[in-house]
Formats: sequence, structure tokens, C-alpha cells
Amino acid sequence: MYLTVEETADYLSVSISYVENLILQGKIRVVDDGEGVLLVYKDQFKTHFEQLEKYKMLVEELANEPIPEDKDIKDED
Repeated sequence: MYLTVEETADYLSVSISYVENLILQGKIRVVDDGEGVLLVYKDQFKTHFEQLEKYKMLVEELANEPIPEDKDIKDED
């Protein structure tokens, strides 16, 4: 499925100008439909979203990990 630049910005939750900058930098691949409209292949972001999900799970895992007891702390009783 192909998206316009505007639809891509909505899909990624970023501004249109940011998407345009990514296209100019070659970070987002596009095709021209022959009428001057740039189209973005939606599946090129699949890996990005998979990695983002893995990162969120890792951060959640680390946040839920208990803090180990420090051996150097002496009990003041």
C-alpha cells in the first residue's frame, strides 16, 4: 500500500515538513506517480515499528526490575 506525504506524516505522527526532510535525506524511499505526487511505500516502516515495540518492552522490563540490595549498606540497628 502506498501513502501520500501527508498520509505518511499522519501515520508516523510527525509533521509534513519532517517527512519531506527525511525524503530529501534519502531516509524514506518514494516513487513518483507520474503526475508529480510522491508516494511512500507503507511497509518500509514495518521494521521501524517492530524495533520500537521491542525497545518499549525492554524499557518496561528494566523499569519493573527490582533494585538489588546494596551489600555495603550496614544495618543501623
